Amino acid sequence: MFSGAQVSLYPMSDDFVGIILSAIGALDPYRPNFRIETDDVSTLIVGPPDQLFPAMRDLFVAAAGRGVHCVLAATVSRGCPGEPDDPICTPIADSRHDRPLEERVAAAVAHVEAAPRTGRIVAAQFSLYPLGSGHHMDEIYGCIEFLKKSGVFDRSKNFCTKLRGDAGPVFATLSEAFLRFGAPQGHVALDLKVSANSPTAL
Repeated sequence: MFSGAQVSLYPMSDDFVGIILSAIGALDPYRPNFRIETDDVSTLIVGPPDQLFPAMRDLFVAAAGRGVHCVLAATVSRGCPGEPDDPICTPIADSRHDRPLEERVAAAVAHVEAAPRTGRIVAAQFSLYPLGSGHHMDEIYGCIEFLKKSGVFDRSKNFCTKLRGDAGPVFATLSEAFLRFGAPQGHVALDLKVSANSPTAL
């Protein structure tokens, strides 16, 4: 399997370079398990699918901790048939894809409830695309059911779902949506925006 994310960080500050470079240090604990490549548009993080969202959480919380309005944009993918298998992308553990949707929903909710709190409130909106599945709408509806029980569901929007709450449970919810819905070895993509410290938070 191949799993990874293209991530861009946008601090709304004259010191955006300093904020970004300082925040990147939050990825250091993940580097032994990841391949990380940066260019002038985004940073590619390739590695175990269950570590992608904790890494993005720590990166974002570090940047948002400076108090300025900050946005993270990411495209996350697993199982893309156009990418080669990579041994650092370990299979998804405990996804329970052999279980009925209601059991996967309950397991996802339990994981979110156990997520550590960061003290940083964020808003996020995302779209999940379980590709190549004959029952993809069942997976999407199951994910929506989970989101409404996650404790961080804000509302449904056109083309996406909005979440709001502490960054810990929010990123845990995103991770559970990515890991538990869609075929375990199928292609699943997720489009994501996260915002903190917005002057126009609604």
